[in-house]
Amino acid sequence: MSEDQKPHDAKRDATPEEVFAASEADAPVEAVKSPSSNATTSNQKVYAQKPGGRDKTPSAASETGEIFKTIVFALLIAMVLRIFLFQPFTIPSASMEPNLYEGDYIVVSKWSYGFSKHSIPFSPPLFDGRIMGSAPKRGDIVVFKLPRDNKTDFIKRVIGLPGDRIQMIANKLYINDKPVQDLVVSEQEINDIFGPRPVTQVRETLPEGRSFMTQDFGPGNDLDDTPVYEVPAGHYFMMGDNRDNSIDSRVEQSSGVGMVPAENLVGKAQIILFSWKPGSSLWNPVSWFNVRLDRFFNVLN
Repeated sequence: MSEDQKPHDAKRDATPEEVFAASEADAPVEAVKSPSSNATTSNQKVYAQKPGGRDKTPSAASETGEIFKTIVFALLIAMVLRIFLFQPFTIPSASMEPNLYEGDYIVVSKWSYGFSKHSIPFSPPLFDGRIMGSAPKRGDIVVFKLPRDNKTDFIKRVIGLPGDRIQMIANKLYINDKPVQDLVVSEQEINDIFGPRPVTQVRETLPEGRSFMTQDFGPGNDLDDTPVYEVPAGHYFMMGDNRDNSIDSRVEQSSGVGMVPAENLVGKAQIILFSWKPGSSLWNPVSWFNVRLDRFFNVLN
């Protein structure tokens, strides 16, 4: 019988090629790259599947969620810092010259006098009074909420403590019926919106020994002679260092500041972070170099 006439079920020895093909057919479905080879052949497909058989590639929704959580955490951290530690402020006027100038950016410590509802943005009526309260010292530069609206931020110097008697007589400050020691440091002339006029810089020394510079435009101005102001309990008497250009506690609350309740204190001004000259703006890159370098990082007294 010829070879091509042998029955198909006849037994014969398998060739090496046929043995290799059979072992390939019986191998598991998952393909694995051979350690001895640096690349798979063109007809091989290698699958990397996560446990459970599902693709774990992040979706657009999950990435958006992660971004949202990051923003929320950043806002919470910023809120905690703003409420309990520090808050920046910009000086908008000349009422505190020669110590603070328009365009100064200052940092206020929030913990110095404890915390009130005004420590929180928008002053929500969560509680009354102060938590962990501490009284300011005479001479502190303080940011506070204007008593007549409890919204506007003002900055002045603490001159009168509860129980004090404050008065201006002939352009001189009196505390508890005694004149405050002062010394003329310089006299010059400036040209402002009122035209040329003389200005005097005076160093005042408070009864406790604290000393600082003030600015004055001479006698005869509206607030150079005042009645006696008696500071009630739980309140403070504030004055600007630019004595003839400051709306402060010398002006009654209906049109000025009046007495400032302890609850309205926001914090103590600590340092000038940096300073731009008037007319500069963050939104105007041309003005970014219009700065007062000598005022950067000045500690406030």
